[in-house]
Amino acid sequence: TMKDCEDYCWPDKLNLFNFFDGKSMAYGLFQDRFGNVRRRFYVVIEGVVLDDELTLSEYFVYDNGEVENRTWTIHHNRSDSYTGRADDVVGIAKGVGCDDRFNWRYHMCLAIQGRKVKVSFDDWTYAMPNNVLLNQAVVRKWGIKVGTVFISFVKQ
Repeated sequence: TMKDCEDYCWPDKLNLFNFFDGKSMAYGLFQDRFGNVRRRFYVVIEGVVLDDELTLSEYFVYDNGEVENRTWTIHHNRSDSYTGRADDVVGIAKGVGCDDRFNWRYHMCLAIQGRKVKVSFDDWTYAMPNNVLLNQAVVRKWGIKVGTVFISFVKQ
């Protein structure tokens, strides 16, 4: 009903550290540049905040049964500026928050057909009502779009 919809509040600010401190889940898929869904997955996430650092431990489960672990270390630098590292990230991920959204840009080595391929991510996250984040990341190789990752994060 309309009354039920009015109970949800649109967030005007995304606090990355508050959202990811503790447990969360994510559900997503990778869509190739032609619109074909190539992979589906879910992620169990545990976040720990200590001062200006967030450690995110991610456990991925893919639709083919494959599993993957990734640990991010994210630093809150100044105002809404962030930097981050993970084992498969090449160099440093750079991020900036603005109101209800957050943008990450980074390069990552992905295992594709048995070999490591360096791709770039332009990753946008948006705060939604009821402790949900929506994420869209465009993946490029040599500047050419190879696909898009869609993820919804749910705070537990």
